[in-house]
Amino acid sequence: MENGHGRSANSSFNPSDTAGKVISCRAAVVHGPGEPFVVEDVRVDPPQKMEVRIKILFTSICHTDLSAWQGENEAQRAYPRIFGHEASGIVESVGEGVTDMKEGDHVVPIFNGECGDCIYCKCEKTNMCERSGVNPFKTVMVNDGKSRFSSKEGKPIFHFLNTSTFSEYTVLESACVVKIDSHVPLKKMTLLSCGVSTGVGAAWNSADVKAGSTVAIFGLGAVGLAVAEGARARGASRIIGVDINPNKFIKGQAMGITDTINPSDIKKPVHERIREMTGGGVDYSFECAGNLEVLREAFLSTHEGWGLCVILGIHQTPRLLPLHPMELFNGRMIIASVFGGFKGKSQLPHFAKECIKGVVNLDEFITHELPFEKINEAFQLLVEGKSLRCLLHL
Repeated sequence: MENGHGRSANSSFNPSDTAGKVISCRAAVVHGPGEPFVVEDVRVDPPQKMEVRIKILFTSICHTDLSAWQGENEAQRAYPRIFGHEASGIVESVGEGVTDMKEGDHVVPIFNGECGDCIYCKCEKTNMCERSGVNPFKTVMVNDGKSRFSSKEGKPIFHFLNTSTFSEYTVLESACVVKIDSHVPLKKMTLLSCGVSTGVGAAWNSADVKAGSTVAIFGLGAVGLAVAEGARARGASRIIGVDINPNKFIKGQAMGITDTINPSDIKKPVHERIREMTGGGVDYSFECAGNLEVLREAFLSTHEGWGLCVILGIHQTPRLLPLHPMELFNGRMIIASVFGGFKGKSQLPHFAKECIKGVVNLDEFITHELPFEKINEAFQLLVEGKSLRCLLHL
């Protein structure tokens, strides 16, 4: 079986040998907030009804993993835990009732699932899911309230964001597994689990960026640059990138950014500078930093009358929106976007094909690759702002 890059997905991978059995494999386990990842042997139970067990081939690190690992939100802490939510792999076995995929299928896990049956999934206005939607407080499976992971001693290890991809094998609800074309490179498809889908989808689905429009992006990490790719693909005439790390600008310009602003280099608020540059403000702004002061600047950088600000950053603090209700009477709007507005199972396969056609340049996002054992080094690269996506090979 090929992984899309010509090499064998795993020479020893034989689903029929393991189906229905407990699998022992390696996983990166965190035992406390900010503690180093420990690559250790864990036990992974077989999938139950409407669940899928997959073999992870590639997984990458998102800023959400970093925040969760550091335990920034105390209410969401649960240890020991297997983090990770961006990955790609192969179905090892399926539980009772799963009919849309089978062993050997190439798949991408998604943290924001789509069961297809609930009132949210049946509503075209949202990509939320009542049963399998994103839930940072969820630590166990829906079926029985138990974990599918355990230590060698039999103690439970908690799940994370419906996915837990920092493991050679993981179990997910089938609503959180997307089958993709076996001919596309799995390595690149890893990026569609979160960052690229979130950013491009925010531009395409949530904002519906129009050709010739102006855009400002606050925070040029992987999600922000994915927004740039999405806006570029839609024909935006001007894409302004805002970041305090000037090293992000070179990569940004390769991915559609036309103008850059480093807030540290100007003596006025960023929104004033953007209004000067654009004759009143941009049509769309995207906040990708998870910072309330930045969010206010992003909101005010949009044009009165029609400007739209899209929130993508994860805000861990209990503080509320830094807006006065009367400011909305100036015609600016503000919304949030989860997973780029994509309904994962029904819309992601088509998006994957668009990416492979070259509509979105996935190669630019993979800045580093390391073996799974070096996961702590990969996190350090993200902490230091040196990587967009570091791909780990399992």
